[in-house]
This record gives sequence, C-alpha cells and structure tokens, in this order.
Amino acid sequence: MPAKEYRNERVIANREKVEEHVREILRLIGEDVDREGLLETPARVTRMYEEIFSGYDADPREVLGVTFDEKHEELVIVKDIVYYSQCEHHMAPFFGKVHIGYIPSGKIAGLSKFARLVDAVTRKLQVQERITSEIADIMEDVLKPHGIMVVVEGEHMCMCSRGVKKSGSKTVTSAVRGIFRTDAASRSEFLSLVKE
Repeated sequence: MPAKEYRNERVIANREKVEEHVREILRLIGEDVDREGLLETPARVTRMYEEIFSGYDADPREVLGVTFDEKHEELVIVKDIVYYSQCEHHMAPFFGKVHIGYIPSGKIAGLSKFARLVDAVTRKLQVQERITSEIADIMEDVLKPHGIMVVVEGEHMCMCSRGVKKSGSKTVTSAVRGIFRTDAASRSEFLSLVKE
C-alpha cells in the first residue's frame, strides 16, 4: 500500500483567499500583478503551500507507523535524511539532513518511516531546535527504545540571503535520550558512524 500523500487541507479549502493574499503581497511590494510573468504566481504559490505546509495535516506518531517486535537491541542508524522546512520567524526556507540513531528495546519501525517522520515534522513553520526535539520525543513515545540520538544539520536562508548574509554557514542541533545521555561509548559510536 503506497504511503499517504499529505496536503494542507486548510490551504486547499481556502485556495481563493490564499491566492488573493499572495496577489496583494505582490502588489504591496511594488509588483505589477497583471504582468505576464506574475499572472499565475498566486495559484503556483498556493499549490506550493499545500505541499510545503503538509505537516499540519500529518500525525507524526501515525506516520511512524506500524512497529514490529524484534529482539535486536543494538544501534540502528538512519542518516542523511534530507529535509526542507520554513523558518517561522521569516518564512524563509531552511534545509539540511537529519541523522537518527536508536537502540531498540524489543520494538522497531520500518526504515522508510523515519523519512516520513522527518517530513511530517519539518513541513510546517518551524525552528531547527524544535524539529530535533520533536523527532526524538515522538520516537521515544512510540518505540520506547533504550536510547535515541537525533542530529539535525541545517542551512538557513534567513541567515544566508538576508541579515548577516553568511552563505554556507550551518547550524547543528542534537537531542539525546536514554542510554545515550549516560553512555559515552554509545554516543561516540553514533557520532562516528554519522560522520562516515
């Protein structure tokens, strides 16, 4: 069964109003909303909002999906999960990679579910720190593992294309739960494998 494709239902239900507001913003910044290149822009932006803000209609715990009983109690890592989000302070894009490691305690999830979890958490107005904690908290709640470590790398357009204009700078955040808090060897193993 294919994965459910989430869209922002509020944007869909209010498509005409969203398009009107986009048109008004274009007018207010000094654009000619009737010029050829902008005629379809409000509709395009609205369709984009349906997709990039689809996280509002996804239940991340449900997205993590069906779990499986499995006796494996060693480190599992899913790394380099690419994400795209929108900064809640400027509505500017930020993007990067999420690295997830956990030590199961008898329950695992399908590997693709971690990518879906990342999408469900990132496809809304966000801050990177919250993304990191939400992923760890949801995994802790659903899988109840011995430990979880989540590292999120991000490049923020609100820092690169405006303000301080420091292109190429990256922000790294982490969330540490369970055994990873107290066991330096487990933490080091995760971090060394993520760097490979």
